[in-house]
Order: sequence, then structure tokens, then C-alpha cells
Amino acid sequence: MNDAAPPKFEKIGKYPVRKKLGEGATSEVYLCHDPFNDRDVAIKMVFPEAFLDPEHGRLYHKLFVTEASLAGKLQHPHICQIYDAVAEEQLHYIVMEYVDGGTLEPFCQPESLRPIEDVVEMTFKCTRALEFAHRMGITHRDIKPANILHAGGTDVKISDFGAALISSGETTQVAAIGSPAYMSPQQVKEHPLNHQTDIYSVGVVMYHLLTGRLPFQASNNFSLIYQITNVEPAPPSSYRPEIPPAVDAIVRRAMAKDLEVRYPDWEAFSLDLAEVFRNEGLGPRTQQFADSDKFETLRKLPFFEPFSDAELWEVARISSWRNATSGETLMKEGEAGTYFCLLAEGQVKVTKKGKLLNILGEGECVGEMAYLSKTAHVRGADVSVLEDAKIISVPTQKLAQASDACRHKFDRAFLEILTERLTMANMRLSGV
Repeated sequence: MNDAAPPKFEKIGKYPVRKKLGEGATSEVYLCHDPFNDRDVAIKMVFPEAFLDPEHGRLYHKLFVTEASLAGKLQHPHICQIYDAVAEEQLHYIVMEYVDGGTLEPFCQPESLRPIEDVVEMTFKCTRALEFAHRMGITHRDIKPANILHAGGTDVKISDFGAALISSGETTQVAAIGSPAYMSPQQVKEHPLNHQTDIYSVGVVMYHLLTGRLPFQASNNFSLIYQITNVEPAPPSSYRPEIPPAVDAIVRRAMAKDLEVRYPDWEAFSLDLAEVFRNEGLGPRTQQFADSDKFETLRKLPFFEPFSDAELWEVARISSWRNATSGETLMKEGEAGTYFCLLAEGQVKVTKKGKLLNILGEGECVGEMAYLSKTAHVRGADVSVLEDAKIISVPTQKLAQASDACRHKFDRAFLEILTERLTMANMRLSGV
């Protein structure tokens, strides 16, 4: 959307207008304030005449209805939330989460490319968001930099689900939706589509972000479609030599023309992105643990098995991560228990007055008793590292500010651990 003049009215429905953000062919977007939830929102208002267009009116109406139908459903940290939708005779608008970082389009310019590790991280977050949508039966169909919002750092939010295919309900596939440069061969041929068309489009976005150019250059759509269906693009490293071969391989597989060669699912795509980050040493010197590494580590730990994707991202955000060496003291008896820890790797021992109480390994937690105590939040024992460990620390104050669902999952997990430890203690006491 292009920048536009100041707003021509003060309110859209119940939402006071702050400023006009932009305008496109069929709609305009405003920054508004939601007084009931005390938050800024973006409102996309469709021009009434768009639905009356003799050639495209029905299509525009379907796109609006599709996006409006997803209000309140796509709740994921890397999807732009749709809060509300209103359809009146002369007023059609969608109320969305406001993200002030703009789109990823500026990062596709050769002079503004992000570091390779940032592109890998942003792509990883896109794959997790679209996997979440896929589990709900939704295929986006219009993935491009303009529909991915930048929320700061490597955080992104997928937006604009108007072109989406939704498996539930009475929906039909509409042709000629999407941006040709990012379309899969199946989409430009108007074949039946599934999530693999979005996988291809994410591959094109990754290529664009890595190189500052699209994989196919054409003067018209006919030439572009021919290339998409018949020509193999040059690897990204041919334009940016520092790109590792493993990253080239990920882009090549995501953009494979043959569905049998392309990633079969988001899980495989995500896993390769997380692996390449770790194995290729892409992480910046100041960041020991990438967001993708944190997420994948949490997913593998039994403690977090009941947690949803959104809750895992929440844990990754509120926790701190570090490597601890053998012999290092993590906690001391009598000190304030302002955090608890989970072991992603390694072993620790728990002692009291020099007496060994327990040895804990990968996936287990320590220090949770001080968190659970309703009175004295102090350590009841010493904890030290037996063998080099990867420590996840969760400050109790940050957990207290987490979502109800996230806190509930922690409490359930702690209850199961306490029950298990109590059972083991009773068995030892009874000599079983």
C-alpha cells in the first residue's frame, strides 16, 4: 500500500482513528485505537465500490469474507491476529493487530539485506506459523514479503489471509489469486493446491531476502510462468558467496518443482532450518542460542510435551539460556528462589549439608520448590553441575506475567514431577 493523505473521518465504528497508514487498489488501512482493550489496532477498510466492480467484485467479496471468517482463530505469536470484522451496507472493515515495523519488503533490496542468520531465523518463524495454520486446515496462497510483517529483531508475523484456502466449510478454490513471482508451479498451472504451495512461496521469499533479487527475472507474466515451471534458478550463493551450501540446499528443496522432491511438510522444513543454524555456525557472536534452537530444544523435552507452539514461544521469550561447566554452583541453600531451571543437556547434583539428595539429568527441573512455596521462597538445597550442561532459567516474576495457559501448563508439569518424586521416596522408605 502507498502512503496516503490524512484520514477523512475521526472514527471507524467504535474505533477512533489516529492516522491513515496507506491505501491500495481496493482498500485503505488506518491506525486506530481500541478503547475497550486499550491497544492500537490496524483497520483495513474495503472501498464500497470494490464489491460493485463488474469484473472482480465477487472475487473481492470472497477475499473479504475469507479473511473475516478467521477473526479470533489464528492465535499464534508469528501470525498477525484478526480481532474483529464488520460488514454493513456501506462499511466493510477488518480489525487487526497493529505491527509498527512495516513489511519485509525493504529487506529484499540489495542495499538492505539482513545477515544470513537473520533470514534463516525469520524463515523458521514463518514455517512454524504456517504449520500452525495448516493444522487448522488453512493454506495461505499469497505468501510474499509484503504479507510478512516485521515485529522487530528476527520476529515476524504472517498477515493477509484473504486468499487462503480453508478446508472446513463450503469453500472453493478461486484461480488468479496470489503474486506470480512467488507462486508455485502448481499454482500458476491452476492445479489443486495444498500446503506445499506455501512451502514453495516461503522458499522464494527466503531466496529474495538472501540475495536481494527474485529467482526468476522476466519482462512479462508469460515468460515468468515458463521459468517457474521449467527453469532451475541459480543458487542463492551465486549472488552472495558467503551463503553456506546447506542454506542453498534448503532453498532448492523448498522451491523444487516436483512435489515429491519439495519438502513434504512444514516439520521437515523447520527442522532443516534449525539444524543449519546450529551446524553452520550462523549465530552471531553475541547470541549463543538462536530462537530456532530454543524452540526446537523445548519441543524435544518431555517436560514441554503438553505445551502448544504458542506457549513454547512464550517460554523461549521469558527464559534465559546459558552453558554451565562441571563444578559450577547453580543454586545455594538459603538464598532467594527467584528462578527455577530446566536442564536441556547435562547433569546436576542436589545436596543438603553435604549429603547427596538427587542427581538430575536432561529434561528435569530444579529449583521449582522455591517457586511453588506460598510462604518462604528460599532454596532448600545446593545445586551444582556434575557434567557440562545447557541451562534454561525461568524467572518466577516473568512467569507470573505469562499467559494463564502457559502458567497452567507449568503447574501441571510440576505437579506430575512432585507426584513422581513422592512415589519414588515412598518406595525407598518402604524398601521396595
